[in-house]
Amino acid sequence: MAKYKLTKNTVDKFGKILYQIQATKSFSNIEKGELGGYIESTKNLSQEGNAWVYGNAYVGGGAYVGGNAYVGGNAYVGGDAYVGGGAYVGG
Repeated sequence: MAKYKLTKNTVDKFGKILYQIQATKSFSNIEKGELGGYIESTKNLSQEGNAWVYGNAYVGGGAYVGGNAYVGGNAYVGGDAYVGGGAYVGG
């Protein structure tokens, strides 16, 4: 079962449409139904592990967040960046 879905809530960042995510099940410190940050597509955030995008953070392009990593605050991760392990990107 997928741990999140893309919602209809969108933002335009750098000419790209990004979709707000919503948890479809509880995991780690995320509750089912909780809204997260924004991603361009499901290719940007793993459906496995505890990886998550919080708040006003954005992940787009070929960037990927996996493992137990998370992106938060007002951070933007793009290009071909990989955020994994237990890493945190924020700001």
